[in-house]
Amino acid sequence: MRIAFLVAPEGVEQIELTDPWQAAKDAGHEPVLVSTKQGEIQAFEHLDKADTFPVDEVVGESAPDSFGGLVLPGGVANPDFLRMDDKAVAFVRDFFEHGRPVAAICHAPWTLVEADVVRGRELTSWPSLQTDIRNAGGTWVDKQVKVCDHGAGKLVTSRKPDDLKAFCETFLDVFAEEAA
Repeated sequence: MRIAFLVAPEGVEQIELTDPWQAAKDAGHEPVLVSTKQGEIQAFEHLDKADTFPVDEVVGESAPDSFGGLVLPGGVANPDFLRMDDKAVAFVRDFFEHGRPVAAICHAPWTLVEADVVRGRELTSWPSLQTDIRNAGGTWVDKQVKVCDHGAGKLVTSRKPDDLKAFCETFLDVFAEEAA
């Protein structure tokens, strides 16, 4: 399965990109780094610059239907940049409209809120997003991983880097079920 990893040009929490990416590769999937600009993205370890990664495809030029699933890594700045980009928001919304699975961790649900796809769904995130999720019509829960199948396509969410092992195992299981 081709899996889109959507990130902004800077601000993604590196481990929330690299751990799910490696898990997808290890499971035999093809992870694809999609961003709003060509070139490289700058990852962070909290507030400090970390590594850079080459962009494979640019949102707006990349066809959402060429992917079987979408992973949204967190970091505070990353989803804030993405939710301000109309093409990125439309890219995310397309996965829900076509029932393809989405996985989001930490602050990434901010992009889901902007795409107006949390209404009626139950999800988790970094705790500071719970009011935003509730205001967007979702139900926030404090769980390591939450799978929601209300609506078209399944949504897998997780709270923080400490939850990455469970997040990766769960999203890979869900994506495999959806591909079958």
